[in-house]
Amino acid sequence: MKMTLNQMLVEMDGFEGGGGVIVIGATNFAESLDKALTRPGRLDKNIEVPLPDVAGRLEILEHYASKTKMAADVNLSELARGVPGMSGAELENLVNQAAVKASFDDKEAIDNETLLYAKDKIMMGAEKRSSVISKETAKVTAYHEAGHALVSILTKGTNQIHKATIMPRGNSLGMVSQLPEGDGKSQTYQQVR
Repeated sequence: MKMTLNQMLVEMDGFEGGGGVIVIGATNFAESLDKALTRPGRLDKNIEVPLPDVAGRLEILEHYASKTKMAADVNLSELARGVPGMSGAELENLVNQAAVKASFDDKEAIDNETLLYAKDKIMMGAEKRSSVISKETAKVTAYHEAGHALVSILTKGTNQIHKATIMPRGNSLGMVSQLPEGDGKSQTYQQVR
């Protein structure tokens, strides 16, 4: 790493003024860059590239979906709404995970169920089908998740419920997920209550 940094500094110091050479670098960890690189006259112009919004996520999903066989029931618009904060690489991984699942299930194409499975796996962890859950724990978990669903249904201004499950994933015994209409940048008083 130090050798790469030193070579970059040597190369950048060797440029003549007005030579027409522009050095471009990209990183996800700008805070870890050596101060010698970011001092004035070196890499001193920063361009922030934000995560894609819902329209951008849809375009990215359409791009990766075009490279594989998709079933007629696939709803990429709904999927794009349900994955706020995902990067392009994460969306590519989602489509790849869905392709692996479809192949494992001997499906001819990636269908909506397979995409939603991949989304849940990435966002919440793999299903823990081997977990030994007692009937009482399953019942209490079902009541708990039903409570979340009821509060959501009966509260004005909340997003529609997309899925409710008591399938253990990650550190959770179940969950209720909602589907936003778009990228919510702010919340109303009613929504945070």
